[in-house]
Amino acid sequence: MYPAPAVGAGLARYLVYFQYVGTDFNGVAAVRGAQRVVGVQNYLEEAAERLNSVEPVRFTLSSRTDAGVHALSNAAHLDVRRGQGRPPFSPEILAKALNTHLRHPAIRVLQAFRVPSDFHARHAATSRTYLYRLVTGCTCHHQLPVFERNLCWALPADCLDVAAMQEAAQHLLGTHDFSAFQSAGSPTPSSIRTLRRISVSPGLASPFVLSPESRRLQFWTLEFESQSFLYRQVRRMTAVLVAVGRGALKPAHVKEILESRDPLGKHQARVAPAQGLFLKSVIYGDLGHPGPASYTLQSPQCDNC
Repeated sequence: MYPAPAVGAGLARYLVYFQYVGTDFNGVAAVRGAQRVVGVQNYLEEAAERLNSVEPVRFTLSSRTDAGVHALSNAAHLDVRRGQGRPPFSPEILAKALNTHLRHPAIRVLQAFRVPSDFHARHAATSRTYLYRLVTGCTCHHQLPVFERNLCWALPADCLDVAAMQEAAQHLLGTHDFSAFQSAGSPTPSSIRTLRRISVSPGLASPFVLSPESRRLQFWTLEFESQSFLYRQVRRMTAVLVAVGRGALKPAHVKEILESRDPLGKHQARVAPAQGLFLKSVIYGDLGHPGPASYTLQSPQCDNC
């Protein structure tokens, strides 16, 4: 458990949870310089300028997401130093102020907490959960409702062998060298990770699907939990599990791919599209609060799954 933050201290550190639809952004991280692309962090820090902190406010992100990837709940810490004699903002006032000044409708601050000055949003996280949304029954992308086109991966298949995908997923559980599922571009001292939980299940029925289409379209959800992930690890694992579901691979091939530690193989080099991926939650086990209410995606009953 972290010690309680000092009351009345001039510099206050906050943990902020926020969500976004990633379609319009070059990822969550800020893009510095004169580039035309921007990240979610750019808008958050622009909103934080209106807090009139004595020192510029910078968000330190818990988890980076790529262009087009979404977040139901990401997290970051930030420091705010108010003028002399002015007390720190309450977490509620801070969250309200950030939302008031956010200039992009696809971003929302969920909740804020005071944390100790040595708290670090990335290093202190004890669990991260990602989910990936798939849909079958689309022969081409334009058959998908427009409201869903940037929120799932539409597969040109009528069905998936979900039982085979679930069997294959068991080979990924536990502590392994996940080199075979790492994309280049983000150096890390170790590719050893522990995948605590993985599931493949019927997904939430979309409210945007009209009745005639609902008999044709089936949504699926893949969920992954670990303390941390390698660069694009979830999207590459998803692509391999989809290959199993479509019959291009056997479940045992996933174990072979994992043990090969080769990221350049025919199947493991494939990356699932960004738009189907959501950062679902970031958990801090040593803090005395649970963060935002957990997001539960209820799966419909399926007699034929």
